[in-house]
Amino acid sequence: MNPLNAYKETTIKTAGQGKLIVMLYDECLKQLDIAQLALSNGAHHYEKAHHAIVKAQDIITELNASLDLNRGGDIAQNLMNLYIYFNQRLMEANLEKEVSNLIEVRDHMKGLGEAWLAITAKMGSVNAKPAGINIAG
Repeated sequence: MNPLNAYKETTIKTAGQGKLIVMLYDECLKQLDIAQLALSNGAHHYEKAHHAIVKAQDIITELNASLDLNRGGDIAQNLMNLYIYFNQRLMEANLEKEVSNLIEVRDHMKGLGEAWLAITAKMGSVNAKPAGINIAG
């Protein structure tokens, strides 16, 4: 195994749930940046943009699937609605090759990611439990 991949895998396996969520947001932002750059570079980069958008959609779907609607109440429901909307906008961006949709989703994901980072920082590692989400992809 590649040492970098081994490091990433260990980091993911030993991260607490809050840290994993922050890592998912960070990776989603990275994929949206890749897609935006690829779309901006023209038609010969559309395949790269497509793959990055699909990865971002997969991450958003993972975030959506991790919501606990019973315990999360209105916050979880609102996040679910946002994630559905984000995936719809990304699908449109992919079909229409529209950068503005990527920017819209990225701006919202950045804000949500910053909120999760602040929550995770406040919680510290007191409630950290290792989990096993694979975002290394």
